[in-house]
Amino acid sequence: MDPQLLIRGIVIGFSIAAPVGPIGVLCIRRTLAGGFRLGLVSGLGAALADAVYGCVAAFGLTAVSEALIRQHDALRLIGGAFLFFLGVRTFLAQPRLEAPSGDYRSLAGALTSTFLLTLTNPMTILSFAGVFAGLGLASSGGDFRAAAGIVLGVFIGSASWWLFLSGVVGRLRRQVAPGLLRWVNRGSGILITGFGLAAIAIALSG
Repeated sequence: MDPQLLIRGIVIGFSIAAPVGPIGVLCIRRTLAGGFRLGLVSGLGAALADAVYGCVAAFGLTAVSEALIRQHDALRLIGGAFLFFLGVRTFLAQPRLEAPSGDYRSLAGALTSTFLLTLTNPMTILSFAGVFAGLGLASSGGDFRAAAGIVLGVFIGSASWWLFLSGVVGRLRRQVAPGLLRWVNRGSGILITGFGLAAIAIALSG
């Protein structure tokens, strides 16, 4: 495995994960409410989805990529509706700093929700396709080891960002009073709902 390709993949994964969007807001809120593990697992769901799209770009799966892009309106509509649902639920959530972050069903649900949300964001595959093409990494000429190294790097880079974010927020969690968490829930709910409505509006107008 080429270390340079692994490092490039790490940089790509970190760079694509770092901009704060609906997944970032969701991860921050879950970390504040349920602790470090719940926030980290939420982020890892997004990292897994990034790795899936990294596979599509690195292995040159043109047919898959084109099919996803053709269905971008439907994917955006599904993702927007899911975000809207999560936003409303977050807004109405009661402040609770003792959330069962060790509950495996809660952890599995957190991972699955962010995985699916990231997969339904058509901008993710476009971002990977653009970056990989710009760096000359798309379709690694049948070199599956090289492509696998890039994908592994993408996952490590993306996961590193979520580890950093949930770690920082987790340290601040002890200082958050239930009254403040109520406003965090409301603010996060409004933001996530707004992201969802924007995605639905764009999908319907497309």
